[in-house]
Formats: sequence, C-alpha cells, structure tokens
Amino acid sequence: MFDHLTDKLSVVFKKLRGHGKLTDQNIEEALREVRMALLEADVHFRVVKSFIESVRERAVGEEVMASLTPAQQVIKIVHQELVTLMGTKEYKIKLSGHLPVPIMLVGLHGCGKTTTAAKLAKLLKEKGRVPYMVPADIYRPAAIEQLQKLATQIQVDFYGPSQGENPFTICQQARDTAGRRGYDTLLIDTAGRLHIDEVLMNELRQIKGAISPKEILLVADAMTGQDAVNIAKSFNDELGIDGVILTKMDGDARGGAALSIRAVTGKPIAYIGLGEKIEAIEVFHPDRMASRILGMGDVLSLIEKAQAAFDVKEAEEIERKIRKAEFTLEDFRDQLGQVRKMGSLEGLLQMVPGFNKLKGMASFHGAEKELVKIEAIINSMTLQERRNHTILNGKRRLRIAKGSGTTVQDVNRLLKQYVMTRKMLGKMKKGRMSGLPKGAFPFLQ
Repeated sequence: MFDHLTDKLSVVFKKLRGHGKLTDQNIEEALREVRMALLEADVHFRVVKSFIESVRERAVGEEVMASLTPAQQVIKIVHQELVTLMGTKEYKIKLSGHLPVPIMLVGLHGCGKTTTAAKLAKLLKEKGRVPYMVPADIYRPAAIEQLQKLATQIQVDFYGPSQGENPFTICQQARDTAGRRGYDTLLIDTAGRLHIDEVLMNELRQIKGAISPKEILLVADAMTGQDAVNIAKSFNDELGIDGVILTKMDGDARGGAALSIRAVTGKPIAYIGLGEKIEAIEVFHPDRMASRILGMGDVLSLIEKAQAAFDVKEAEEIERKIRKAEFTLEDFRDQLGQVRKMGSLEGLLQMVPGFNKLKGMASFHGAEKELVKIEAIINSMTLQERRNHTILNGKRRLRIAKGSGTTVQDVNRLLKQYVMTRKMLGKMKKGRMSGLPKGAFPFLQ
C-alpha cells in the first residue's frame, strides 16, 4: 500500500544524503517534496500541514546542523514524527472486567466486518481467550451463515439466533449464554449500511446501551482513503469508538487513511488486515509501520511471523535432515507451506530492510502462483518419489505433470530448483555461502 510513498521519500532522502552539509534551503526543498509525497498518498491536508511544521521545527535548527550526519538526522526526525502521528505505541485491546467481555465490531457494508470478526476471534483464541461469536446482522443475506461458517473454520463457538430475534435480543441472549457456558469474550458482528444513516446509528446505540461493550472497534476499508477517515470521524461522533481496524492494507491504494485516522479522530488503529486469509491480521505497531514507510523494513514483525508459523520440533528435524543430506522433496514442500502460512511472499519481503531498492532488479509478481504450482507438482508424486527424487525418470515426470496440471518442463524446473536448494543448504551447514548456484531461488527472480 505504501510503495509509492516509500519510493517518493527514498528519492527525497537520497538527495539529502548527496549534500555533505545541509542548509536551511536544502531542508525546505526536501520538506516541500515530502509534503507533495504525503498529499499524493491521500493523507489529510491538515495532517500533512501539521506534520511538516513539526518536522521543520526540529530539522531547521541546531539538532540537525550540529549533527555529524545531518541527512540521517533529518530521516530520524521524519521517522519519529511518523510514529507520533500514528500513535507512538500499539493499542492494547481492553479485556479485563466482568466476563464475558463484550466487543462490538461496527462499520459500513463491504468493509470486511464479518471476516475481521473471525480473524480477531482466532487471534484472541491463540492468546488464551475463549471467544463466542455473535451475529447481530440480520439484514444482509447469508451474513449469519457466513459468520457461522467462519466460526466453524477456526473452531470457535457461535450463537445461533432463533427465528425472529432482533439484534438487541440476539446480543442479550448471547451474553447470557456465554456467561453460563464459560466464554470470556463476546465478539459481536453488527449490521452495516452502504452509507451512514440514522437508522443504523440508532440500532448501534441501542446495542451499545443494552450490553455496555468494553470495546467498540470500527472496521474500515483502507482502500477508500480519505473516505475511511471521514467514516471513522462520523462513527466516533455518533457512537463513540475505541479504536479502528483497517482492512485491505495489502491493496494498492495510497495509504493515507493509516496516516490520518488517529490525527483526525483521536482514536488509534488497533489492527490491520492484510488479506482474505483468516491469519492475515496484525497488531498495528506505529514504529514498525513508520519503518516500513521509510523503506527500513520491519524485522521484528518478520521474526514474530516466523515464530508463529514454524514449529520448533519440525525445525530441529529439518536441521537434522540437512546435516545428514536427507532433505527430501516432501520436506521441501512442507517448508514452502510454512512460508506461505506467514503471509504473501511480497508482504514478507517488504519487511526486509532495503527491499524497496530490489524491486527494480527482480519481479515478484506471480511468485505466489509459482509456489502453488510447486506444491501441486510435489503432491502429484508418490511417497517413494517425494523421498527419493533420483528415481524420477521421463515416464514418471510425464505422469506427475499430467496429475498436477503442469508441464514436464515445470516438473524438470522444480527438480532443478530442489537440487540447487539442497546444495545451498549443504553450504549453509558448512558455513560456506560464497559461490551459490545462480537461480537457487528461481521463484524470486
């Protein structure tokens, strides 16, 4: 989402680094370009004005001029001000108090509320909570069925409303049921509209009055840019919200909503949605997001994703197999599956510092499809073939290609990649990384 802004800011900072010593004029020129980059990213104009003034106040003065690396000092100031703009630290959802703790999810139609309810339930479950999902949207066709299906998928219990129950009764009955059955968190998926109207707000206010939610979280579509900011302001004025969950942050919009919401509404971004998969939700860390925007990567989030996706015992077993040269195609497939569980390939690589500089050298488009193809090919092999690639003669390769919906050339290419990867892992084991074969990771090239 921030690719365009990151590229623009990279150009600005590169120019600054080209000056050994900075003058007030150099800084003013840079600030003009930063202002334009933020406006083009759809950041609210009042937010841009305030941000630039804050940076100018610190950058034009002794703090930068006295620095041995003035350009780096300006970049540091921009980073710090971005963090301040987005909220300084991550928002911790309030879960204390009388059980079950009610959490209301509100938002307009199409913002991803129901899917976000399931994502949040899964996240809370992983942290030891026992959530109970409540469908309070009785208007949208199949909304209740969708939530029930998602609840089943993540193995979280779901309140099934009786015929004719209204949203207030559903919430009250669900709260009573949750109390009796020992659930500690009530996740309420409320109705939406195509736009804000008094009927919607009245219903949400009545639900709020009936169950006294500990948290009201607005789900907003980041792809709508400034509309998301205006929606957040309206919901906060009419209902009073505690935080925002920005969905579709993996899209190609300009990202201004993430930089504007807190400044305009005073309410923090609690979580961000990064795709349709149930796992695709993250706690919003302002400092990490600021680093991503400035092309510095986000190594902490990458490590956290890896820790969540990879099993320690499996990793130890893989290490043993690598040491003994027993790393099979089956292991290769399983490791690719673990990587895919962490999220989209491009999303992961954007967390690597300096990734934005590589985009001109390598195309990552189609990488996800390539991984799917690799899994299909390996799954079309017999157990014996997956564990001993040397038996894969021409006849077997043709059968595998037909079974996976690919070509013999695809199968040959995969086997070549696999052999190269085995060699690379052997060199890593011995601590010799120089002279790696070209194309060891062809799906990244």
